[in-house]
Amino acid sequence: MSLINENFLELQESYLFSTIAKKVAKFTEENPNKKIIKLGIGDVTRPIVPACLEAMHKAVEEIGTKEGFKGYGPEQGYEFLRKAIVENDYKSKNINIDMDEVFVSDGAKCDCGNIGDIFAQNNTVAITDPVYPVYLDTNIMSGRKIIYLPVTQENNFIPELPKEKVDMIYLCFPNNPTGTVLTKQELKKWVDYAKKNKSVILYDSAYEAFITKKDIPHSIYEIEGANEVAIEFKSYSKTAGFTGIRCAYVVIPKALKGYTKEGKEISLNQLWNRRTCTKFNGSSYIVQRAAEATYSKEGKKQINENINYYLENAKIIKQGLEQAGFNCYGGVNSPYIWLKVPEAMTSWEFFDELLQKANVVGTPGSGFGKYGEGYFRLTAFGTRENTIEAIERIKNTYNVT
Repeated sequence: MSLINENFLELQESYLFSTIAKKVAKFTEENPNKKIIKLGIGDVTRPIVPACLEAMHKAVEEIGTKEGFKGYGPEQGYEFLRKAIVENDYKSKNINIDMDEVFVSDGAKCDCGNIGDIFAQNNTVAITDPVYPVYLDTNIMSGRKIIYLPVTQENNFIPELPKEKVDMIYLCFPNNPTGTVLTKQELKKWVDYAKKNKSVILYDSAYEAFITKKDIPHSIYEIEGANEVAIEFKSYSKTAGFTGIRCAYVVIPKALKGYTKEGKEISLNQLWNRRTCTKFNGSSYIVQRAAEATYSKEGKKQINENINYYLENAKIIKQGLEQAGFNCYGGVNSPYIWLKVPEAMTSWEFFDELLQKANVVGTPGSGFGKYGEGYFRLTAFGTRENTIEAIERIKNTYNVT
């Protein structure tokens, strides 16, 4: 008899975005002549930037030759990409990260889920609520004790430090789903807490490229001592349009330690390297050449154009919602706008009504956790035309002032 991992039975019946997809598919089938505008999931709409496309074409031609053919690459990522990451994402910010502290992968979602492999099942985990579902679901799958940190209008969407000792802390800033940020001073409190309690911060900075204001850290390693307590996840999906190509990386400093039951220090960098060599054959050479091109002069320019395009969409959404009388947050340092739904409605009821009346798709806040109830997420990753049309539809449907 093959026993199952019964922790899976504690999960919600289906993944949030799968539920949304089913609802939208049903509505589309019943209303084939209606144009649905999707501002729900964080999937980009602008094509791969030209610099990356050119690099991919060259890589394809290269591996089609006897001399340039590539077999299995290094599990940690090719040196050319890790070098570019270190020089552009860290040294340019006066952050000291070595190449062997960078691990290239096939997506930040995978990394955020897989990182639990190197941590004990009996660790206590602190997770903000509302939260990106992957952090929560993967720890439920592992059977860990979870402490929820409310992120609400009442605390200005800034999570408070845990009142009890925790071993692992998930933070995502700019935040998904609320679109809010932490200042360096606020993030330092978390680094200090982790150092005091020998905790590890799992810091998802997938949206750092959207930061527009000063004093908002682009990397947790801008905080002194963070290399001793933090793992950082970064992605090319929302910048260069890699949602369908899949490439990201995780940074695990050599100064970061975990502990055995007896209290012996163990390098988490070494554990992750061992896990990577066992379970991963590396991201493809073609994709890594494309990722390298994001750091070229043209690549940076083209990506900056993408970011500005989506930030303008976010501004259009936020201003339009405010004109309609909604209270909303985010959309300044983030591609996400977090809005308060009308009184006496649940977030799923608002989802259904928005779909039925305005034919616009967003994401119900309750899908991100208990404290997401009463809120709703819209993304700036649509086309400009669809974004403008969606907001006009919403303004014509609602006037909550």
